[in-house]
Amino acid sequence: MPASFATFQRLKDKGLAALREGDHVAARPYLIQAAECMIEIAEANTDPAQRAEQEAYAKELLDLARDCDRRAAAGGRGGGAALRPRGERARGGGGGDEEPGANPDDWIVREKPTVRFDDIAGLDDVKAEIKLKMLHPFNHPELAARYGIDVGGGVLLWGPPGTGKTMFAKAIACELDATMFVISPAQLMSKWVGEAEQNVRKLFDAAKQEAKSIIFMDEVEALVPRRSGQQSTVMQRVVPQILQEIEGFDRKAGRALLFLGATNEPWSLDPAMMRPGRLDAKIYVPLPDAPARLRLFEIYLGKRPLADDIDLPALVELTAGYSGADIKAICERSARRPFLESIEGGQPRNIRQADLLAVLAETPRSVTGKELERFEKWRIENQ
Repeated sequence: MPASFATFQRLKDKGLAALREGDHVAARPYLIQAAECMIEIAEANTDPAQRAEQEAYAKELLDLARDCDRRAAAGGRGGGAALRPRGERARGGGGGDEEPGANPDDWIVREKPTVRFDDIAGLDDVKAEIKLKMLHPFNHPELAARYGIDVGGGVLLWGPPGTGKTMFAKAIACELDATMFVISPAQLMSKWVGEAEQNVRKLFDAAKQEAKSIIFMDEVEALVPRRSGQQSTVMQRVVPQILQEIEGFDRKAGRALLFLGATNEPWSLDPAMMRPGRLDAKIYVPLPDAPARLRLFEIYLGKRPLADDIDLPALVELTAGYSGADIKAICERSARRPFLESIEGGQPRNIRQADLLAVLAETPRSVTGKELERFEKWRIENQ
Protein backbone atom coordinates (compact mmCIF):
# COMPACT_ATOMS: atom_id res chain seq x y z
CA MET A 1 0.00 0.00 0.00
CA PRO A 2 1.24 3.53 -0.73
CA ALA A 3 2.48 5.81 2.01
CA SER A 4 -0.21 7.82 3.77
CA PHE A 5 -0.53 11.54 3.18
CA ALA A 6 -0.29 12.07 6.95
CA THR A 7 3.14 10.41 6.98
CA PHE A 8 4.25 12.57 4.05
CA GLN A 9 2.97 15.71 5.76
CA ARG A 10 4.76 14.88 9.02
CA LEU A 11 8.09 14.21 7.30
CA LYS A 12 7.79 17.27 5.07
CA ASP A 13 6.93 19.55 8.01
CA LYS A 14 9.91 18.28 10.02
CA GLY A 15 12.24 18.73 7.07
CA LEU A 16 11.09 22.27 6.37
CA ALA A 17 11.24 23.16 10.08
CA ALA A 18 14.86 21.98 10.25
CA LEU A 19 15.58 23.90 7.06
CA ARG A 20 14.18 27.09 8.58
CA GLU A 21 16.48 26.55 11.55
CA GLY A 22 19.43 26.26 9.18
CA ASP A 23 20.09 22.63 10.19
CA HIS A 24 20.73 21.15 6.74
CA VAL A 25 21.95 17.78 8.04
CA ALA A 26 18.73 17.19 9.99
CA ALA A 27 16.54 18.53 7.17
CA ARG A 28 17.98 16.34 4.40
CA PRO A 29 16.70 12.87 5.46
CA TYR A 30 13.22 14.19 6.25
CA LEU A 31 13.02 15.85 2.83
CA ILE A 32 14.21 12.68 1.07
CA GLN A 33 11.75 10.48 2.94
CA ALA A 34 8.93 12.96 2.28
CA ALA A 35 9.81 12.90 -1.42
CA GLU A 36 9.78 9.09 -1.42
CA CYS A 37 6.35 9.13 0.25
CA MET A 38 5.02 11.54 -2.36
CA ILE A 39 6.41 9.37 -5.17
CA GLU A 40 4.54 6.37 -3.72
CA ILE A 41 1.36 8.44 -3.48
CA ALA A 42 1.81 9.62 -7.07
CA GLU A 43 2.35 6.09 -8.39
CA ALA A 44 -0.95 5.01 -6.81
CA ASN A 45 -2.84 7.98 -8.25
CA THR A 46 -4.93 7.21 -11.36
CA ASP A 47 -5.47 10.90 -12.21
CA PRO A 48 -2.67 11.88 -14.68
CA ALA A 49 -2.84 15.59 -13.82
CA GLN A 50 -2.67 15.01 -10.08
CA ARG A 51 0.10 12.47 -10.53
CA ALA A 52 2.17 15.00 -12.51
CA GLU A 53 1.71 17.62 -9.78
CA GLN A 54 2.71 15.14 -7.09
CA GLU A 55 5.78 14.01 -9.01
CA ALA A 56 6.80 17.65 -9.50
CA TYR A 57 6.37 18.26 -5.77
CA ALA A 58 8.57 15.25 -4.99
CA LYS A 59 11.22 16.63 -7.35
CA GLU A 60 11.15 19.98 -5.53
CA LEU A 61 11.74 18.22 -2.22
CA LEU A 62 14.64 16.24 -3.68
CA ASP A 63 16.11 19.48 -5.05
CA LEU A 64 15.90 20.94 -1.55
CA ALA A 65 17.67 17.86 -0.17
CA ARG A 66 20.44 18.24 -2.75
CA ASP A 67 20.77 21.88 -1.77
CA CYS A 68 21.20 20.71 1.84
CA ASP A 69 24.14 18.60 0.61
CA ARG A 70 25.77 21.60 -1.01
CA ARG A 71 25.25 23.87 1.98
CA ALA A 72 26.51 21.27 4.44
CA ALA A 73 29.59 20.65 2.30
CA ALA A 74 30.19 24.39 2.30
CA GLY A 75 30.30 24.40 6.07
CA GLY A 76 26.66 24.95 6.96
CA ARG A 77 25.25 24.06 10.35
CA GLY A 78 25.90 20.43 11.18
CA GLY A 79 27.73 19.90 7.92
CA GLY A 80 31.04 18.32 7.13
CA ALA A 81 31.54 14.70 8.03
CA ALA A 82 28.05 13.37 7.46
CA LEU A 83 27.16 14.39 3.94
CA ARG A 84 29.96 13.46 1.59
CA PRO A 85 28.68 12.50 -1.86
CA ARG A 86 28.32 8.81 -2.59
CA GLY A 87 31.06 8.89 -5.25
CA GLU A 88 33.55 10.36 -2.82
CA ARG A 89 32.79 7.61 -0.31
CA ALA A 90 33.35 4.98 -2.97
CA ARG A 91 36.73 6.49 -3.78
CA GLY A 92 37.62 6.56 -0.10
CA GLY A 93 37.65 10.36 0.03
CA GLY A 94 38.07 12.06 3.37
CA GLY A 95 41.05 10.00 4.50
CA GLY A 96 41.40 7.33 7.12
CA ASP A 97 40.22 3.76 7.27
CA GLU A 98 37.39 4.32 9.72
CA GLU A 99 34.13 2.83 8.56
CA PRO A 100 31.79 5.66 7.53
CA GLY A 101 28.49 6.28 9.21
CA ALA A 102 27.09 7.40 12.52
CA ASN A 103 28.81 7.29 15.88
CA PRO A 104 26.52 5.45 18.35
CA ASP A 105 28.19 7.23 21.27
CA ASP A 106 26.36 10.36 20.11
CA TRP A 107 23.07 8.70 21.04
CA ILE A 108 23.94 7.76 24.62
CA VAL A 109 22.12 9.80 27.24
CA ARG A 110 25.13 10.93 29.27
CA GLU A 111 23.05 12.15 32.20
CA LYS A 112 21.03 9.11 33.18
CA PRO A 113 17.31 9.84 33.55
CA THR A 114 16.12 10.63 37.07
CA VAL A 115 12.42 10.06 36.40
CA ARG A 116 11.01 7.15 38.40
CA PHE A 117 7.66 5.41 38.17
CA ASP A 118 6.45 7.29 41.24
CA ASP A 119 6.92 10.53 39.30
CA ILE A 120 4.47 9.44 36.59
CA ALA A 121 0.86 10.30 37.29
CA GLY A 122 -1.56 7.38 37.54
CA LEU A 123 -1.68 4.64 34.89
CA ASP A 124 -1.01 1.98 37.54
CA ASP A 125 -2.10 -0.83 35.21
CA VAL A 126 0.50 0.25 32.65
CA LYS A 127 3.18 0.46 35.34
CA ALA A 128 2.33 -3.02 36.59
CA GLU A 129 2.55 -4.45 33.07
CA ILE A 130 5.91 -2.77 32.44
CA LYS A 131 7.28 -4.08 35.74
CA LEU A 132 6.16 -7.61 34.94
CA LYS A 133 7.49 -7.66 31.39
CA MET A 134 10.64 -5.58 31.81
CA LEU A 135 11.75 -4.50 35.26
CA HIS A 136 11.33 -7.74 37.21
CA PRO A 137 13.18 -9.97 34.68
CA PHE A 138 16.03 -7.43 34.53
CA ASN A 139 16.28 -6.96 38.29
CA HIS A 140 15.82 -10.64 39.19
CA PRO A 141 17.69 -12.55 36.45
CA GLU A 142 18.19 -15.72 38.53
CA LEU A 143 14.48 -16.05 39.26
CA ALA A 144 13.71 -15.20 35.64
CA ALA A 145 16.03 -18.00 34.50
CA ARG A 146 14.43 -20.44 36.95
CA TYR A 147 10.98 -19.78 35.55
CA GLY A 148 12.15 -19.62 31.94
CA ILE A 149 11.42 -15.93 31.52
CA ASP A 150 13.64 -14.18 29.00
CA VAL A 151 15.46 -10.99 29.90
CA GLY A 152 15.38 -8.10 27.47
CA GLY A 153 13.88 -8.19 24.01
CA GLY A 154 11.61 -5.83 22.15
CA VAL A 155 8.70 -3.81 23.54
CA LEU A 156 6.29 -1.48 21.77
CA LEU A 157 4.81 1.43 23.70
CA TRP A 158 1.83 2.62 21.70
CA GLY A 159 -1.11 4.94 22.16
CA PRO A 160 -2.36 8.47 21.52
CA PRO A 161 0.12 11.35 21.38
CA GLY A 162 0.92 13.22 24.57
CA THR A 163 0.37 10.29 26.94
CA GLY A 164 3.91 10.01 28.29
CA LYS A 165 5.47 7.16 26.30
CA THR A 166 8.86 8.91 26.32
CA MET A 167 8.50 9.54 30.06
CA PHE A 168 7.89 5.82 30.61
CA ALA A 169 11.02 4.99 28.62
CA LYS A 170 13.09 7.32 30.82
CA ALA A 171 11.58 5.83 33.97
CA ILE A 172 12.44 2.32 32.80
CA ALA A 173 16.06 3.34 32.19
CA CYS A 174 16.21 4.98 35.61
CA GLU A 175 14.69 2.02 37.46
CA LEU A 176 17.07 -0.39 35.72
CA ASP A 177 20.11 1.91 36.01
CA ALA A 178 20.72 1.10 32.34
CA THR A 179 22.66 2.93 29.64
CA MET A 180 20.09 4.59 27.42
CA PHE A 181 20.46 5.14 23.68
CA VAL A 182 17.88 7.61 22.35
CA ILE A 183 17.56 7.63 18.59
CA SER A 184 15.07 8.83 15.99
CA PRO A 185 14.65 7.22 12.57
CA ALA A 186 15.82 10.46 10.96
CA GLN A 187 19.11 10.28 12.84
CA LEU A 188 19.81 6.82 11.50
CA MET A 189 19.02 8.01 8.00
CA SER A 190 20.77 11.37 8.24
CA LYS A 191 24.32 10.06 8.07
CA TRP A 192 24.77 8.99 4.43
CA VAL A 193 21.53 7.69 3.07
CA GLY A 194 22.18 4.25 1.58
CA GLU A 195 24.22 3.19 4.59
CA ALA A 196 21.42 3.47 7.12
CA GLU A 197 21.38 -0.30 7.65
CA GLN A 198 25.05 -0.05 8.64
CA ASN A 199 24.13 2.57 11.23
CA VAL A 200 21.45 0.26 12.62
CA ARG A 201 24.04 -2.49 13.08
CA LYS A 202 26.48 -0.08 14.73
CA LEU A 203 23.80 1.08 17.15
CA PHE A 204 22.91 -2.43 18.29
CA ASP A 205 26.57 -3.51 18.47
CA ALA A 206 27.32 -0.56 20.77
CA ALA A 207 24.32 -1.32 22.98
CA LYS A 208 25.39 -4.95 23.34
CA GLN A 209 28.69 -3.83 24.87
CA GLU A 210 26.89 -2.41 27.92
CA ALA A 211 25.97 -4.52 30.96
CA LYS A 212 22.38 -3.25 30.74
CA SER A 213 21.20 -1.06 27.92
CA ILE A 214 18.01 0.34 26.45
CA ILE A 215 17.55 1.52 22.88
CA PHE A 216 14.61 3.92 22.74
CA MET A 217 13.25 4.89 19.35
CA ASP A 218 10.32 7.26 19.04
CA GLU A 219 8.19 7.23 15.88
CA VAL A 220 9.47 3.73 15.20
CA GLU A 221 6.93 3.33 12.39
CA ALA A 222 9.01 5.76 10.31
CA LEU A 223 11.95 3.32 10.37
CA VAL A 224 9.98 0.08 10.10
CA PRO A 225 6.92 1.01 8.01
CA ARG A 226 4.67 -1.39 6.19
CA ARG A 227 6.60 -2.58 3.17
CA SER A 228 5.30 -2.09 -0.34
CA GLY A 229 6.49 -2.73 -3.86
CA GLN A 230 7.06 0.99 -4.35
CA GLN A 231 9.24 1.34 -1.25
CA SER A 232 12.64 2.96 -1.67
CA THR A 233 15.69 0.72 -1.93
CA VAL A 234 17.03 2.34 1.25
CA MET A 235 14.02 1.23 3.29
CA GLN A 236 14.03 -2.19 1.63
CA ARG A 237 17.46 -2.75 3.19
CA VAL A 238 16.85 -1.01 6.52
CA VAL A 239 13.68 -2.86 7.53
CA PRO A 240 15.20 -6.39 7.30
CA GLN A 241 18.33 -5.15 9.09
CA ILE A 242 16.48 -3.87 12.14
CA LEU A 243 14.23 -6.94 12.25
CA GLN A 244 17.34 -9.12 12.17
CA GLU A 245 18.99 -7.15 14.98
CA ILE A 246 15.96 -7.37 17.27
CA GLU A 247 15.40 -11.06 16.56
CA GLY A 248 19.09 -11.74 17.20
CA PHE A 249 19.08 -10.68 20.87
CA ASP A 250 20.87 -13.19 23.10
CA ARG A 251 18.35 -13.16 25.93
CA LYS A 252 20.21 -15.71 28.01
CA ALA A 253 23.47 -13.74 28.01
CA GLY A 254 24.88 -11.76 30.90
CA ARG A 255 24.34 -8.51 29.01
CA ALA A 256 20.69 -7.54 28.84
CA LEU A 257 19.44 -5.39 25.96
CA LEU A 258 15.96 -3.92 25.73
CA PHE A 259 14.59 -2.30 22.57
CA LEU A 260 11.78 0.16 23.24
CA GLY A 261 9.84 1.45 20.28
CA ALA A 262 7.16 4.14 20.69
CA THR A 263 4.48 5.03 18.19
CA ASN A 264 1.26 6.97 17.81
CA GLU A 265 0.50 4.95 14.64
CA PRO A 266 0.86 1.23 15.43
CA TRP A 267 -1.13 0.34 12.29
CA SER A 268 1.66 1.89 10.18
CA LEU A 269 4.27 -0.58 11.47
CA ASP A 270 5.46 -3.50 9.36
CA PRO A 271 3.45 -6.54 10.59
CA ALA A 272 6.70 -8.53 10.65
CA MET A 273 7.76 -6.34 13.58
CA MET A 274 4.97 -7.87 15.69
CA ARG A 275 6.06 -11.48 15.35
CA PRO A 276 7.33 -13.45 18.39
CA GLY A 277 11.00 -12.80 19.00
CA ARG A 278 10.77 -9.18 17.89
CA LEU A 279 8.33 -6.87 19.67
CA ASP A 280 7.19 -9.49 22.16
CA ALA A 281 5.27 -7.06 24.35
CA LYS A 282 2.86 -4.43 23.12
CA ILE A 283 1.88 -2.03 25.90
CA TYR A 284 -0.93 0.45 25.40
CA VAL A 285 -0.32 3.83 27.05
CA PRO A 286 -3.80 5.39 27.18
CA LEU A 287 -5.07 8.84 27.97
CA PRO A 288 -4.82 9.65 31.69
CA ASP A 289 -7.63 8.41 33.91
CA ALA A 290 -9.17 10.55 36.67
CA PRO A 291 -6.51 9.82 39.34
CA ALA A 292 -3.79 10.51 36.76
CA ARG A 293 -5.39 13.81 35.73
CA LEU A 294 -5.61 14.87 39.38
CA ARG A 295 -1.93 14.09 39.85
CA LEU A 296 -1.06 15.99 36.66
CA PHE A 297 -2.84 19.12 37.89
CA GLU A 298 -1.06 18.80 41.24
CA ILE A 299 2.29 18.54 39.45
CA TYR A 300 1.81 21.36 36.94
CA LEU A 301 0.05 23.77 39.34
CA GLY A 302 1.97 22.79 42.46
CA LYS A 303 4.71 25.42 42.24
CA ARG A 304 2.47 28.23 41.01
CA PRO A 305 0.60 30.73 43.23
CA LEU A 306 -3.02 29.56 43.45
CA ALA A 307 -6.16 31.29 44.69
CA ASP A 308 -8.39 29.62 47.29
CA ASP A 309 -11.13 28.97 44.73
CA ILE A 310 -9.11 26.40 42.75
CA ASP A 311 -11.28 23.27 42.42
CA LEU A 312 -9.09 20.39 41.25
CA PRO A 313 -11.87 17.73 41.27
CA ALA A 314 -13.94 19.94 38.96
CA LEU A 315 -10.98 20.38 36.62
CA VAL A 316 -10.41 16.62 36.61
CA GLU A 317 -14.02 16.05 35.58
CA LEU A 318 -13.88 18.68 32.85
CA THR A 319 -10.68 17.26 31.31
CA ALA A 320 -11.87 13.71 30.65
CA GLY A 321 -10.40 12.74 27.27
CA TYR A 322 -7.52 15.21 27.49
CA SER A 323 -3.93 14.01 27.23
CA GLY A 324 -1.19 14.71 29.73
CA ALA A 325 0.35 17.14 27.25
CA ASP A 326 -3.01 18.94 26.96
CA ILE A 327 -3.25 19.35 30.74
CA LYS A 328 0.32 20.62 30.96
CA ALA A 329 -0.44 23.23 28.29
CA ILE A 330 -3.64 24.31 30.09
CA CYS A 331 -1.76 24.86 33.34
CA GLU A 332 1.02 26.80 31.63
CA ARG A 333 -1.36 29.03 29.68
CA SER A 334 -3.53 29.70 32.75
CA ALA A 335 -0.56 31.41 34.41
CA ARG A 336 -0.03 33.90 31.58
CA ARG A 337 -2.96 36.25 32.27
CA PRO A 338 -2.24 36.78 35.99
CA PHE A 339 1.45 37.09 35.11
CA LEU A 340 0.77 39.91 32.63
CA GLU A 341 -1.72 41.59 34.98
CA SER A 342 0.87 41.48 37.74
CA ILE A 343 3.39 43.22 35.48
CA GLU A 344 0.96 45.87 34.24
CA GLY A 345 -0.76 46.51 37.56
CA GLY A 346 2.26 46.19 39.77
CA GLN A 347 0.37 43.92 42.15
CA PRO A 348 0.88 40.14 41.94
CA ARG A 349 -2.24 38.01 41.95
CA ASN A 350 -2.76 34.28 42.18
CA ILE A 351 -4.12 31.97 39.49
CA ARG A 352 -7.89 31.63 39.84
CA GLN A 353 -10.29 28.92 38.81
CA ALA A 354 -11.65 31.33 36.20
CA ASP A 355 -8.22 31.51 34.55
CA LEU A 356 -8.10 27.74 34.17
CA LEU A 357 -11.70 27.54 32.95
CA ALA A 358 -11.08 30.27 30.36
CA VAL A 359 -8.06 28.43 28.96
CA LEU A 360 -9.90 25.11 29.08
CA ALA A 361 -12.76 26.57 27.04
CA GLU A 362 -10.25 27.56 24.33
CA THR A 363 -8.37 24.24 24.35
CA PRO A 364 -9.94 21.34 22.45
CA ARG A 365 -8.86 17.77 23.06
CA SER A 366 -5.85 16.90 20.94
CA VAL A 367 -7.10 13.33 20.47
CA THR A 368 -10.49 13.00 18.79
CA GLY A 369 -13.13 10.37 19.42
CA LYS A 370 -12.51 8.84 15.99
CA GLU A 371 -8.81 8.53 16.73
CA LEU A 372 -9.57 6.79 20.03
CA GLU A 373 -11.87 4.37 18.21
CA ARG A 374 -9.04 3.52 15.84
CA PHE A 375 -6.69 2.82 18.75
CA GLU A 376 -9.31 0.62 20.41
CA LYS A 377 -9.90 -1.30 17.18
CA TRP A 378 -6.16 -1.93 16.77
CA ARG A 379 -5.92 -3.04 20.40
CA ILE A 380 -8.69 -5.60 19.95
CA GLU A 381 -7.14 -6.94 16.74
CA ASN A 382 -3.53 -7.11 17.94
CA GLN A 383 -3.33 -7.50 21.72
